[in-house]
Amino acid sequence: MKDFSQGQWINRPKQFVLEETQLVIETEANTDFWQRSYYGFRNDNAPALLIERADNFSLSVKVSFNYQAQFDQAGVIIYLNDENWFKASIEYETANLSRLGSVVTNLGYSDWATTDIATPQHIWYRLSRRGPDFLIEYAKDGVNYQQMRIFHLHQLGATSAEQSDPPAAASCSVRFGLYACSPLNSSFKAQFEQLRLGACIWRAHKT
Repeated sequence: MKDFSQGQWINRPKQFVLEETQLVIETEANTDFWQRSYYGFRNDNAPALLIERADNFSLSVKVSFNYQAQFDQAGVIIYLNDENWFKASIEYETANLSRLGSVVTNLGYSDWATTDIATPQHIWYRLSRRGPDFLIEYAKDGVNYQQMRIFHLHQLGATSAEQSDPPAAASCSVRFGLYACSPLNSSFKAQFEQLRLGACIWRAHKT
């Protein structure tokens, strides 16, 4: 991927600026991605700029934001369909404290894994794929990445270690990219820049 302009929208936002080196999204109120679990509601109306690849990859990006209300969020996403997807972001709580977290949605049910974090103005994410398995990392400086989570998307099939033949999942096309949303009555600007996409740097695990 050479620049942001190669992406395709789902839930195209009303206000955005899309250039070669950056994307700015102005969120709309009551937008989110979530399915069923615990809260009892389902949302699938947030904007996301997606690209598509069938091979293993690593994507990194700097995300800046001026959150305004609880649950405001901006980060990276994998979107297979409305019941199978992943997102990672900092979700806003207060000016001093927020939640660095990720949501994995398999078969129409979302989970939410978080850790408390002092509310920053920007953060870097790195998302890596190996077949149906993924690694999400974050960095405060764009250099020293720390692991957030390893996860599996069931719709992509079994891992290579569970198959006798070369895994079909390795060639399954995956849509992934950038998103921002405001689940409550809020609006803010999220800026994405320093996008890098290339071969997977997540080393295979020897079994």
